Amino acid sequence: MQNNKVAIFDTTLRDGEQVPGCKLDTTQKLVIAERLDYMGVDIIEAGFPVSSPGDFSSVQAIAKIVKNATVCGLTRAVENDIKVAAEALKNAVKPRIHTGIGTSDSHIKFKFNSSQDEVLRRAKAAVSYAKNFVDDVEFYAEDAGRTDNEFLAKVCEEVIKSGATVLNIPDTTGYCLPNEYGDKIKYLKENVKGIEKAVISCHCHNDLGLATANSIAGVMNGARQIECTINGIGERAGNTALEEVVMILKQHPYLGLDTNINTQLLYDTSHMVRDKMGMIVQPNKAVVGDNAFAHSSGIHQDGVIKNRETYEIMNPADVGVSESSIVLTARSGRAALAYRAKNIGYELTKVQLDAAYGIFLQFADRQKEIIDEDIHQIMKEVNKYSKVNIA
Repeated sequence: MQNNKVAIFDTTLRDGEQVPGCKLDTTQKLVIAERLDYMGVDIIEAGFPVSSPGDFSSVQAIAKIVKNATVCGLTRAVENDIKVAAEALKNAVKPRIHTGIGTSDSHIKFKFNSSQDEVLRRAKAAVSYAKNFVDDVEFYAEDAGRTDNEFLAKVCEEVIKSGATVLNIPDTTGYCLPNEYGDKIKYLKENVKGIEKAVISCHCHNDLGLATANSIAGVMNGARQIECTINGIGERAGNTALEEVVMILKQHPYLGLDTNINTQLLYDTSHMVRDKMGMIVQPNKAVVGDNAFAHSSGIHQDGVIKNRETYEIMNPADVGVSESSIVLTARSGRAALAYRAKNIGYELTKVQLDAAYGIFLQFADRQKEIIDEDIHQIMKEVNKYSKVNIA
């Protein structure tokens, strides 16, 4: 992979589907998988094949239809998990098995009642076994965010020797601060022998709202894969949002990093996932929320009307939004009213605008938002109650 390219690993169909109430059937998963492939996602994590017959069938079906992306199946560090995943992926053009185990003291003590030596043994054995089925094996060190760096580096070194091609460093609980997560990636780059043989991957959760920031810190320190979901859906507070990391890298070209994503499909894909999963996207969601390019403050509206870049760092068209939205409220100024009126056929002089604006404010104080029908009514009111005539 080119050193300036960040691979996008989408886990909407696996980690994203773990959200309560967001269950998808196979047909829905296939539609989303095709879109992800068409959009330029590099790796699609299609599911956890051993978890249920339905998930196995879905992974199997996705593996058959995806033309460009790597198709990945999740497993635990258990031979049967790996064998079942390999079977589900056998028709994939580019299959990947994603296996791993918890590495933090918390997981080792309380989840496994085990030891570091035993976890290390199981990690190496899982990767070695997976290599019998596929060349591309990704290893995840679950709860890496809270794992001692020295032990984490030891695990990474040993699984690379066993054949791992990708090292997933998850901040499973969303606990890390960006500088801490970035430093962890930097530590691995500098202290793991053979690290050049593997791609480091960021898999960050959003429990403290830091998933995107942590993922960016990771790639700035040498990671070259980001694991994410459409709309940031996922366990608890969610995962890194695909649309956010992709647009951050696009809007900061000086970082020298980019992805293969066709960003003009982001908004439509967000709506597709929202509709099929029944998971509402908050209006103020970055990049794809309904208010992401909407302006209601008079000062902001005036600036955007004069030059979009005054208050917008992204071109709406770059993410598939047709245009910025000037929303008329009681906070809007004359420039916004004139702009919206012009869009529906009224070219107002200064005198006409002054007369209309006074009536507009009366309307705006009575309701949350002024729509086009209201503007027509305002113009009628101007003609009826003032000496100014508007054609």
